[in-house]
Amino acid sequence: MRNFKQLNQARVNTEIGVIYLEAGQEDEATPVVAMRREGSYIVISASYGPLEIALRPRFEEFTRVLARLQPVEGLQTTRQVGTGQAFLALGLQPNGVLLMRPTLVADATGHMAFNLSLSDSVRKTLYDWLPVQPEQTAEA
Repeated sequence: MRNFKQLNQARVNTEIGVIYLEAGQEDEATPVVAMRREGSYIVISASYGPLEIALRPRFEEFTRVLARLQPVEGLQTTRQVGTGQAFLALGLQPNGVLLMRPTLVADATGHMAFNLSLSDSVRKTLYDWLPVQPEQTAEA
């Protein structure tokens, strides 16, 4: 079973254009996700202590996936951005929590991933910073 570590604080450094998503603990092993826009890409650094997964997906693809995410009961991640070997799996929970799984795949025998969740308030801060406007679903 996957154990998700919640990131419940967000801070933006406007001088360098980086958003930091953190767990709010003063600990060297606390997970941190840092993001910065670089042209048509978004640079994502997910670190957990001395371990880091660095991803560079296309900005438009990343924001489009976030805008289209819908909560799906029973599924953790429903979309991914990147390639088959390095991707960010994303899922939205009914309570507004965003699940993020930065993943590196070695081959069919294994992979490495960080299981992170963003609290609803941190997700909203990220959406405002990008910016992302969630698409509305049609009510029947």
